[in-house]
Amino acid sequence: MDAKARNCLRQHREALERDIKTSYIMDHMISNGGLTVSEEEKVKNEPTQRQRAAMLIKTILEKDNYSYISFYNALLHEGYKDLADLLHAGIPVISSSNVRTVLCEGGVPQRPVVFVTRRKLVNAIQQKLFKLSGEPGWVTIYGMAGCGKSVLAAEAVRDHSFLEVCFPGGVHWVSVGKQDKSGLLMKLQNLCTRLDQDENFSQRLPLNIEEAKDRLRILMLRKHPRSLLILDDVWDPLVLKAFDNQCQILLTTRDKSVTDSVMGPKYVVPVESGLGKEKGLEILSLFVNMKKADLPEQAHSIIKECKGSPLVVSLIGALLRDFPNRWEYYLRQLQNKQFKKIRKSSSYDYEALDEAMSISVEMLREDIKDYYTDLSILQKDVKVPTKVLCILWDMETEEVEDILQEFVNKSLLFCDRNGKSFLYYLHDLQVDFLTEKNHSQLQDLHKKLITQFQRHLQLHCLSPDQEDCMYWYNFLAYHMASAKMHKELCALMFSLDWIKAKTELVGPAHLIHEFVEYRHMLDEKDGTVCENFQEFLSLNGHLLGRQPFPNIVQLGLCELETSEVYQQAKLKAKQEVDNGMLYMEWINKENIKNLSRLVVRPHTDAVYHACFSEDGQRIASCGADKNLQVFKAETGEKLLEIKAHEDEVLCCAFSADDRYIASCSVDKKVKIWNSMSGELVNTYDEHSEQVNCCHFTNNSNHLLLATGSNDCFLKLWALNQKECRNTMFGHTNSVNHCRFSPDDKLLASCSADGTLKLWDVKSANERKSINVKQFFLNSEEPQEDMEVIVKCCSWSADGARIMVAAKNKVFLWNMDSCLKVADCRGHLSWVHCVMFSPDGSSFLTSSDDQTIRLWETKKVCKNSAIVLKQEIDVVFQENEVMVLAVDDIKRLQLINGNTGQIDYLTEAQVSCCCLSPHLQYLAFGGEDGAIQILELLNNRIFQSRIGHKNTVRHIQFTADAKTLISSSDDSAIQVWNWQSEEYVFLQAHQETVKDFRLLENSRLLSWSFDGTVKVWNIITGRIEKDFFCHQDTVLSCDISPDATKYSSTSADKTAKIWSFELLSPLHELRGHKGCVRCSAFSVDSTLLATGDDNGEIRIWNVSHGELLHLFAPISVEGGAATHGGWVTDLCFSPDSKMLVSAGGYLKWWNVVTGESSQTFYTNGTNLKKIHVSPDFKTYVTVDNLGILYILKILE
Repeated sequence: MDAKARNCLRQHREALERDIKTSYIMDHMISNGGLTVSEEEKVKNEPTQRQRAAMLIKTILEKDNYSYISFYNALLHEGYKDLADLLHAGIPVISSSNVRTVLCEGGVPQRPVVFVTRRKLVNAIQQKLFKLSGEPGWVTIYGMAGCGKSVLAAEAVRDHSFLEVCFPGGVHWVSVGKQDKSGLLMKLQNLCTRLDQDENFSQRLPLNIEEAKDRLRILMLRKHPRSLLILDDVWDPLVLKAFDNQCQILLTTRDKSVTDSVMGPKYVVPVESGLGKEKGLEILSLFVNMKKADLPEQAHSIIKECKGSPLVVSLIGALLRDFPNRWEYYLRQLQNKQFKKIRKSSSYDYEALDEAMSISVEMLREDIKDYYTDLSILQKDVKVPTKVLCILWDMETEEVEDILQEFVNKSLLFCDRNGKSFLYYLHDLQVDFLTEKNHSQLQDLHKKLITQFQRHLQLHCLSPDQEDCMYWYNFLAYHMASAKMHKELCALMFSLDWIKAKTELVGPAHLIHEFVEYRHMLDEKDGTVCENFQEFLSLNGHLLGRQPFPNIVQLGLCELETSEVYQQAKLKAKQEVDNGMLYMEWINKENIKNLSRLVVRPHTDAVYHACFSEDGQRIASCGADKNLQVFKAETGEKLLEIKAHEDEVLCCAFSADDRYIASCSVDKKVKIWNSMSGELVNTYDEHSEQVNCCHFTNNSNHLLLATGSNDCFLKLWALNQKECRNTMFGHTNSVNHCRFSPDDKLLASCSADGTLKLWDVKSANERKSINVKQFFLNSEEPQEDMEVIVKCCSWSADGARIMVAAKNKVFLWNMDSCLKVADCRGHLSWVHCVMFSPDGSSFLTSSDDQTIRLWETKKVCKNSAIVLKQEIDVVFQENEVMVLAVDDIKRLQLINGNTGQIDYLTEAQVSCCCLSPHLQYLAFGGEDGAIQILELLNNRIFQSRIGHKNTVRHIQFTADAKTLISSSDDSAIQVWNWQSEEYVFLQAHQETVKDFRLLENSRLLSWSFDGTVKVWNIITGRIEKDFFCHQDTVLSCDISPDATKYSSTSADKTAKIWSFELLSPLHELRGHKGCVRCSAFSVDSTLLATGDDNGEIRIWNVSHGELLHLFAPISVEGGAATHGGWVTDLCFSPDSKMLVSAGGYLKWWNVVTGESSQTFYTNGTNLKKIHVSPDFKTYVTVDNLGILYILKILE
């Protein structure tokens, strides 16, 4: 050992001897080779804890540098960070010193306490990994259950020099096991969290598998290059698809064909035989502490009966360690096979395991046998914190650890250490054994756990820093469902408190999965309530995954009043309002129709595709449950259910005459079915990879079927031929989707290479390629790093437009210009399929959120939807709210905000509109420059003889309603006394007037793109003051309530405070990093708020120009502003203690503390203005989807 290291250990010897507990530290040192078993025994023989610590340090002082490092790492691992810090300065420099830490941080399991090396197999694994040469690829270790694959994988990376050469970026271990999509998402979320502990890339968890895959790809590429990902115990190809993102991957599996579904170099290391005889004897010799040559002859027979399973040998070895004279007895027990029928069905050929497990359980002390039975409720591949078992057994931590250690010693349980805490788990073979053996008790065992949980814990008391917290959030519903505790499960799942707590920690995807998984139980109470909560999660999933976490009660208040979610939210809001919380009621929400007309859930897993029959009467769907279903389009009534394929069904299609349905699958097959009877007509199997899509031509006289596959090819099939007619080459990655044009001359195809291609059907040649990826690029991610998978497309009836889904968005593209003309939202997770109905009036979308949605095209397409424009005017009169608005089919309408009544007034090319103060008149300006006034009492119209030359942008009545003022793109302001037909023109601005405000005494303030602000006399038309305010456009002005000052904001990123009496500013307000778009004075004229394009809001002292508060700093995540975009409008409350701001959504702020009081998320974004009632209790705005929001503070 280096002198520096030895001196450091001696210097701190006293502190170490006083504080450390040697047993756990020695376990760690033995597992990584820093201490031998005989040295451990020597330490254990000392009578007291302090003497044992002294002996351990004496032993280390006599060893080498590696033992010092092993001791240091053990201190860190066991939670003695302060003691480890004392030794840090003495760490010797060894090239491989950091490898142990890398393996520990990467989650690589420690060596078993009894371990024998299998050098030949380890070398084979390392050689295959070396062949990857730093390039993405797959190395598969496969063999029967219990043959030691995981131990071999861990051992292969426990080589210092090998890691430094091949994987200097580290090793990351994931225990996979059998997983559905929800469980797989949790594994991916946990891995992303581990890889991004400093949260450089995101502050929230990915919400679906595709997003998680994308996040993992970026993390591996940028933060952990040249690292190895180890996937332990993979069962399903679906798992590999989720991790298939240009990584180097080592995996263990029982099925070597799992890698058939992924691309790239693949190498295989078979471990078919398990342990050889000599290795088995070596394990037994280590357990019983004898030389191999001294083992009795029964040892050879025991190894033979164990059939090469390291797990079984370890179970028998652990028994013999405790009872060394029972060789003959245990051999006889194995040979008798008296326990072989303990499992009714098993996917493993391991009678010996059942024998060994049964013997081991029988030999447990009577007082702990029941505790082992309790472990039957553990799930595969789930590590359980000690605290969970403390609650189950009502014991102290130390008592529980003592019991569990007995199970670990007998190889009946496995343990991982995480600092000072422990995580326990069973081998999945042991889980199978226990669930079969204790099948009749399982319901009661789950019930016992829930009863204990209810006795000891309250949901609202669970804290994320508790070691057992995540276990309860992930598995509480599972245990309730397994216990058949229907009432308790409904109370949990139909609780906003539970939804808030769980989604805040892990996002909404797992919760949505639980609603589907346990729907048969939840529906027993009330199917409508279940639907309410599931729909709430689906529609708000994009919000529930963001930071800062939204107020779930406010989200619930936006649901329809008949919804159970709304009723719970209203109850909670009323309670919290009494304690000073602020909540908004959306009082006109009943008038907003849900965009999706029908939502059905015919499948038990993700829906990958849905399509209309040609007559529009039926819908066919398929998905991850391997089934093909047909149901009525109008009602959702099921007509057919076919077990169609051996693996997930990825696509289905009706033929033009509706006689046939085609389906294609991960099993590489394409099948044709009779659409009425469900009878199989034909099967095609020429694709070499999974078949992703299928589509028939639109003409039934020349029926062709197109298919696309992961083999990058498109194929054309004639139904009367057994072999394909044409193969189309050109895509460089998987073909995800294909669609014939309405005239059948073109075939459109979408690919994971980020392109949409058009093919000539007759010649099979490529005609056009569109790079969809370019529409997603942003400054944050270089093009080469971004992966944009074009999922699917659908032609409009005239072939002029095509709808495309990419990532979790749906777009409608004009094929000529490639411009987006519409988008729609509603799905929580990735959209797999979009399809127009035959007449184009509606379209289907299907998603990972397990829903199929039917949309009305007119309501989501901006070109044809009847929605409000954002230029509205609002008058608050006593308790009434009157809104004047214009829709996009040119109708001017007056809306009563309280009743929802709409009066349609006139049709015109309206660009802006306003109401007179007492609702006697309204005025509107047109795109042609015309200005008109409508008298509401008798519908008389007055038209200005002299209009503007360009579009009218702003219009406003004076207080007496006798004069109308307007501004236009022509840079002039017109003052029209419409009753006397007198006109005054205010002309001096050099560029377009941005806006204006009326002042007292017939004065007017205007500001312009020319950077000036002018004060006019509207009677004489003369300029009274001319302020040169900014070098760039003046974006907004506000006038102080005391009428002595005004503010100006500009694209030059500054704001200024001016006195009407001075031509130079009182204060120049600097600090904004984006265009300052709006400003507002407080009612007492002492404060000024300014908002910019980065989502920042600043509060200034008007007298001194000092910054008092900064609201909504830019979020790290994705560079997105926390206000969802530009801050476009601001307004103070009468007492100046609150501020409301508009941007991507609405926010209310406490001006005194600088904290956000509430956020209201609109369906759309880009709010232009917020109209606020004088009492600051009612708010009106319109989003970019044309949806009107009338909000009132809940009291």
